Amino acid sequence: MGTTLGLDIGSSSVIAGILRGTKVETEAPRAFFRSRHSGPSVEVDPDELLRAVRTAIAGLGGKAKQVDAIHLAVMCPAWIALDRAGRPLTPIVTHQDRRSVAEAKALEARLGKQRHLNLCGCRPFPGGISSTTWAWFRAHQPARLKRADLVGHLNTFLHRRLTGARVTDPSNASFTGLYRTLKLDGWSEELCANLGVSPSLLPEVLDADRIGGLILPEAAREFGLRAGTPMIVGLMDGSAGMLLAGAKVGQLFNVCGSTDVLALCTDRPKPHERVLTRALGVGGKWLQVSTLAAAASAIYWVRDQFFNGMPLEEFRSEFRRLARIGPTASGTVKFEPYMAGERTSIDQRQGAFTGLTLASNRTQMLSAVVEGLIRASAERLPLLAASGTPLRRTVAVSGGSDRLDQLMHRDWPGRWKYRAVTDATMRGLGTLTPR
Repeated sequence: MGTTLGLDIGSSSVIAGILRGTKVETEAPRAFFRSRHSGPSVEVDPDELLRAVRTAIAGLGGKAKQVDAIHLAVMCPAWIALDRAGRPLTPIVTHQDRRSVAEAKALEARLGKQRHLNLCGCRPFPGGISSTTWAWFRAHQPARLKRADLVGHLNTFLHRRLTGARVTDPSNASFTGLYRTLKLDGWSEELCANLGVSPSLLPEVLDADRIGGLILPEAAREFGLRAGTPMIVGLMDGSAGMLLAGAKVGQLFNVCGSTDVLALCTDRPKPHERVLTRALGVGGKWLQVSTLAAAASAIYWVRDQFFNGMPLEEFRSEFRRLARIGPTASGTVKFEPYMAGERTSIDQRQGAFTGLTLASNRTQMLSAVVEGLIRASAERLPLLAASGTPLRRTVAVSGGSDRLDQLMHRDWPGRWKYRAVTDATMRGLGTLTPR
C-alpha cells in the first residue's frame, strides 16, 4: 500500500497529512488563512490561500515529495474566475458570502422555481450556489470577467495552478448551480443560458477519484512536491467524511461543531427547497444535506456577550445542565437559531429572541439558544426522511467536542445509535483509489 498526501482545505485553514490507506501517519500543524468580511461579502485572497497550502505542506518536513498521489478535499462553494494563464481575476468567494440575493431572485424568476430545482437539485441560494456569485460579478464588476478563461471552485483553481488541468468533480459541480445534478451527466445549457455564460468557461467534470493531472515542475518547486506526482480531482470536504462513514444508501453523517451539518447518502435524490441536494462525487450517489449555520458558535456567542466572566469549564457545565432540564429552564424566552443565516433561504433569516420581559435573565437566554438548536436539529429528521430513502439507525458523528453531539441529538425521534469518526475529512481521502 502506497502513501498519499491529503490536503484538507476548510473555511479558515489548510491541513496536510501523510496517509497510508485511512491511517494518518503524519499531520502538519494547521496553516491558517484569513477571510475578508465586508457586510454580506466574504472573500479569501487567492495568494493568501496558496501561502497556507505551501505552509501546511512544508510542515511535513519534505515527506510530501515521497508520496504516490495527492488527494484533495475543499470547502465549497469557493468560487473564482481565472485568466488564460491561470491567474486569478477575482477573489475566492466562499460559501458564507450573501451579497447576491438580488441576483438569486432574478435567476430563479427567469427560469422558474420548480424548473431550477429540478435541473440543479437546489434553489439558487446566495453564495451557497455559486451561479449567484457569478451573476453578481457580471452585474457589478464586469471588467473583471472580460478576460475570464476558466471559472470554477477551489479544486479547479488548485489543479490549474499545480497541474495545469481544467477539472472539477460532481460534488463541486453540483453547487455551481449550472450542473445537471440529478442526472450527473454534464453542464446544463439551459442553466448556463439563464445565467448568460458559455459552458466553455467551465471545467471538465470527472469523478473525484480520477487523476486530474500531474504536478508541474514549477509547482513542485513552489509547493515542495515532486514533479509528476498524480493529483486526483478531489471533492468537497463533507463528501470525504461520508466516504469514511461508509457512504451506504441511508447512511446519516452528522458534523457537530461551529456549524452542524446533517447529510443523508442516497441513490434516489429527491429535491426539496429546504434541502441541499448534491452529488457525493464518486460512485453515482448523492447527498441530501440540512445545515444549521451557527450551532456551537451561537452558544459561545452567548458566553461572549453574557457570561464573559465565567470560566470556560463552568460555562460548559452550565449549558449541559440546562439541556438536561429542558425547555422549562428558558421560561417564556424563545430563540430562532439563525445567527449565521440559513443555507436554504434566498432572503436571509436572522437569529432572534422573543418572549423577553424585564424578568428575563441570561440563564434563560442561554437555555433558549440551547433549546432552539436542539429543536432545529430534530426537525431535520422528517425533512430528510421525506426523500423516500430509509434512514439507517446508526449515525456517524464527527466533531462533538464539549458533548455537543449529545446535546443536539437529545430530541431526535425514535431510537438511534451513534458512531464517532475521527479526522473524518483527512481519513476519508484515504478511501479513494486514484484511477
